[in-house]
Amino acid sequence: MVAIHAENHLIERIGWLRAAVLGANDGIISVASLIVGVAAAAISINEVLIAGLASMIAGAMSMAAGEYVSVSSQADTERAELARERRELASDPKFEAEELTQIYVDRGVDPSLARQVSEQLMAKDALAAHARDELGISSAITARPVQAALTSAVTFAVGAAVPIVAALAAPSHHLGLTVSGVSLLFLALLGAFGARVGGARMLIPTFRVAFWGMLAMALTAGAGALVGMAI
Repeated sequence: MVAIHAENHLIERIGWLRAAVLGANDGIISVASLIVGVAAAAISINEVLIAGLASMIAGAMSMAAGEYVSVSSQADTERAELARERRELASDPKFEAEELTQIYVDRGVDPSLARQVSEQLMAKDALAAHARDELGISSAITARPVQAALTSAVTFAVGAAVPIVAALAAPSHHLGLTVSGVSLLFLALLGAFGARVGGARMLIPTFRVAFWGMLAMALTAGAGALVGMAI
């Protein structure tokens, strides 16, 4: 008897993982860049912290709303496609069976076997078979708006807390450098974590996240310094 083992496929994590990494990444970069830019304008530490906290709250709400709207649009499209497929199955099941058979043939399955597979899958759950193999919709990657919104909001706030805590602990005369260094470290760790959980190699994602974070903070610091000189 062949032993059957359970498999946890990485694709099942794609929904929450994307939202989590994006939220935390945006939280660190957005708030760190803001703090560095405001600090470069020679504004007091209290004003810097207030700006950071306001940015964290506004950013978390913005991420939640943006993810919810975006993923809801995807979910609406999926529902519309499934509704249309349900109508087509009801009105012309023979054509739909031929269509599913042709999909398997195009993937390299023998025509007679493809027909048998199509008939058996449609006998069990015709809509699920067409959703998966014709439309590319499956339960593992289906859109979940609430999950994406909550994940993005929470991870944005967690990411934003990194530069805020760093600013609280930093000496006032080294605030910008401390926040930048700590934020870049956590961005690199975040890139490595995302790659690890997603099953990818860690070097390129780590460098990619750190590079864009460094660029954002450098540009914001430059803008803040120019504004500080102007006023």
